[in-house]
Amino acid sequence: MLPKNRAVLSRFKNRSKYYYKYLSSQSSVGEIDVPFSNGISLKLSTGKYARFADGACVATLGNTSVLSTVVSKAKQSSSSFLPLVVDYRQKAAAAGRIPTNFLRKELGPTEREILTSRLIDRSLRPLFPQNYFFDTQIVCNMLAVDGTNLPETVAINAASAALALSDVPWNGPVGAVRLGQIENELIVNPTRRDLEKSSLNLVVAATTGNLVVMLEGHANIILQQDLLKAIKLGTKEAQAIVRSIEKLQKTYGKVKREYETQPPLDQSVVESVKTLSSMKIREILSDFSHDKTSRDNAVSELRQTVLNQLRDTEVDVTLLQECFNSNLKQIFRDMIFETDVRCDGRGLDDLRKITCEVGLYEPLHGSAVFQRGQTQVLCTVAFDSPESALKMDTLTMITSGLKEKNFFLHYEFPSYATGEVGRVGGPGRREAGHGALAERGLLPVVPQQNCTVRLTAEVLESNGSSSMASVCAGALALLDAGVALAAPAAGVAVGLVARPRGGAVQDYRILTDLLGIEDYMGDMDFKVAGTKKGITALQADVKLPGLPLKIVMESVQKACDAKSKVIDIMNQCIDKPRQDRKDSLPVMEEMEVEVHKRAKLLGVGGCNLKKLYLETGVQVTAIDDTRYSVFAPSAAALAEARARLQRALAADRAPDLEFGAVYSAKVVEVRDIGVLVTLYSGMSPALVHNTQLDHRKIMHPSVLGLDVGSEIQVKYFGRDPVSGQLRLSRKVLSSPPPGIVRKLDKS
Repeated sequence: MLPKNRAVLSRFKNRSKYYYKYLSSQSSVGEIDVPFSNGISLKLSTGKYARFADGACVATLGNTSVLSTVVSKAKQSSSSFLPLVVDYRQKAAAAGRIPTNFLRKELGPTEREILTSRLIDRSLRPLFPQNYFFDTQIVCNMLAVDGTNLPETVAINAASAALALSDVPWNGPVGAVRLGQIENELIVNPTRRDLEKSSLNLVVAATTGNLVVMLEGHANIILQQDLLKAIKLGTKEAQAIVRSIEKLQKTYGKVKREYETQPPLDQSVVESVKTLSSMKIREILSDFSHDKTSRDNAVSELRQTVLNQLRDTEVDVTLLQECFNSNLKQIFRDMIFETDVRCDGRGLDDLRKITCEVGLYEPLHGSAVFQRGQTQVLCTVAFDSPESALKMDTLTMITSGLKEKNFFLHYEFPSYATGEVGRVGGPGRREAGHGALAERGLLPVVPQQNCTVRLTAEVLESNGSSSMASVCAGALALLDAGVALAAPAAGVAVGLVARPRGGAVQDYRILTDLLGIEDYMGDMDFKVAGTKKGITALQADVKLPGLPLKIVMESVQKACDAKSKVIDIMNQCIDKPRQDRKDSLPVMEEMEVEVHKRAKLLGVGGCNLKKLYLETGVQVTAIDDTRYSVFAPSAAALAEARARLQRALAADRAPDLEFGAVYSAKVVEVRDIGVLVTLYSGMSPALVHNTQLDHRKIMHPSVLGLDVGSEIQVKYFGRDPVSGQLRLSRKVLSSPPPGIVRKLDKS
């Protein structure tokens, strides 16, 4: 029965489509198990949660579950690209924990959440239709985490299934698996404990037909052939997920929606744009004297000239710009196929000119500038105390097993690096992703440090592959700081220009050492970092709906060859750790402090150590009961701190006391539990407890006539092994009263 009130009726009509959508989903509850070759399975279920969303799916691996939802607006946005937003959130409640921040609730996304969101985005974005420009949001919420199975691949598979089940146009599904390697044996979906022993941590996302959509991982200098074997296995295992999602989609999926697209320009207008611009574009792209700025300026001037000449056609300027850009992109790609020469005059496998410089500023612990073409990165190294290690949040500790990091790299990309004006502020998602990739590329070659190491990679100029230039600059800066790397590391980006036909790649060219314009107009950005021996990190961003394994294998080979050439050039600048020690380098040493002197060292509430840090910059950290680590920013600061500590501890230098000897003690304070006494001048008062004052049980020392200034005889029994306090007794010097002497009954 419909409501009679008009206002209520109006609201009922507006919301009825959602209500019917909700009712129709009641009977669409289903699930499917995806078996893997190692015996474990992934469970996908739909129709139970989030039924107002366009698509929703829960993926479960072990006891780790992630809910993914997708919603896409029905109205097209004004942008000329896909406005896709992916948000992955880790909930403390999923692990049965409470957030440890002040508000005790989830706040902004952590770095791990940002990196996982980017991972999901890069796995899904290539499979959207080229002309789909509708605002789309994918939200992945962690429902439960068991601390054993990692949630990243679970989230990718949940998002893939949600998109496939929804009515949003998408050419998926994709499947994602994680690969590990322990003792040369590959492991599919390794647990957190497995990864602690694994030399590889690789995520592979692939679609039907063994096409690779996304790669991301890091390794402990894994050999090239082992990496390729892992990629093949990951692609094969992903096919089981793809087939299961397709099966789930056939039974429970919605019909894909019809959507409006921009009507194509009149062919005469397209021909006019090509006639006015094609020859000039070829001239600009054939002029190898152009750099990034001059080439962009020449293209911009030509674009504006063409738009001015076609102003009378009454065609929207935005459409004319898109037509010009489309023609520019097509000519750019055609010229590479025609000549095998790139727009800066290089061959397909040639590197840009590389220059390196280290030891830029004396106060810095380590510094280097790496210049590759028009990409310039300044990297600095800073050493600090172990207390400066980056503490992980609760969820990151549970999912990764990492409690703190004492080596990290921060990547900065200011707007002036590309000659633009922008906001100066905290790093965005892109900066977080590039910094994490560069950090993973360097971490396996950095030996374990007893201090905290921070690298800052600031991009001063950018024309492609700034993240891999950060790896090169970081390795140089670490050598300049005297760090004995396991081997020099470098990184390079490899691109692709392909000619697809019928959904398959017909012809292609692989471009080594990618330019910014080649990244923008090409089909792939494949970053590989490592040493001459093997690979430490990789990340593949693909714009095509999947790459054949042949192209992936060839790209890895070309990247490894180029990486070795870059290392040879870097070795000409510096090939081993700096031998002469800088005066600015920090100094660390250990000191031993007897337990009973600990209070003198620390002071009330640690005030002595705080004052030492503020005045000298020296940090003292406890290792155990008697050992302390002393970190000084310089040798001079350490010498000053050492002198201060020696004076403070020498003031409490006690005469040697003989175990079992009797001493005269002076009462300096009377307490309820006993009396504080001193045996010599300058001594820290020691407690003689009520139980050690007399054989009888007493509640207060005053019953024995003891007062401040009284002198008593005490026997010395050494120091307490835990607190370091003197053990003194008065009662052992007197006989017990007769009333408490008892005889044993021999009968």
